[in-house]
Amino acid sequence: TGAISSLQRQMEIQESKLRRIRSEKEMLQKQLREQEAQLQAMSAQFFSLTEQKQEEMTVMMEEENRNLQQVVMEQESQLAEQKQLISELQETISQLRAEVVTTRLNLLEQKQAHKEIQSQAEALQHKELQTRVALERISTKFERYRNKIIQATFSVEGSRDPQGELTDDELLEAMQKIFHERTEFQHMLKNKGSR
Repeated sequence: TGAISSLQRQMEIQESKLRRIRSEKEMLQKQLREQEAQLQAMSAQFFSLTEQKQEEMTVMMEEENRNLQQVVMEQESQLAEQKQLISELQETISQLRAEVVTTRLNLLEQKQAHKEIQSQAEALQHKELQTRVALERISTKFERYRNKIIQATFSVEGSRDPQGELTDDELLEAMQKIFHERTEFQHMLKNKGSR
């Protein structure tokens, strides 16, 4: 009897739980139906709104696409202009680089030519200096030799000392005169000897 009573109590508890669960189930089903109804209403509303929005969005997207295409075309045009400008600038840069190389080569050639000219000028200056030294030596020797000739010419017996400085022509004339006199004197000696 105690076991049966215990089992009955347990069964009543379980039945109570079952009823509560069924009640909760019905309430949940009711809520679900209400939510489904709300969802359907919202879906219908959303669908209608979406269609309207789709049309608006389509118009907006078409307009935006046209604007974007216009922007893309403008950017492509600008890009083509920039490419052309870049190409022209690269060509100009290449020409300038070639000119720089040519100018540097010309400068190097000019520097080399300047060095050669400077070297030649230094060599000529050296030669000029050597020539001047040699000329001074020759002039000194010539002057000594001339003085010796004058001394020898006017130290001859019967000759008079020169008045002032002699010119080369006067000295030559005096020498020729002595030579002529000596030649005549030798002829006279020969003639006397033959006699």
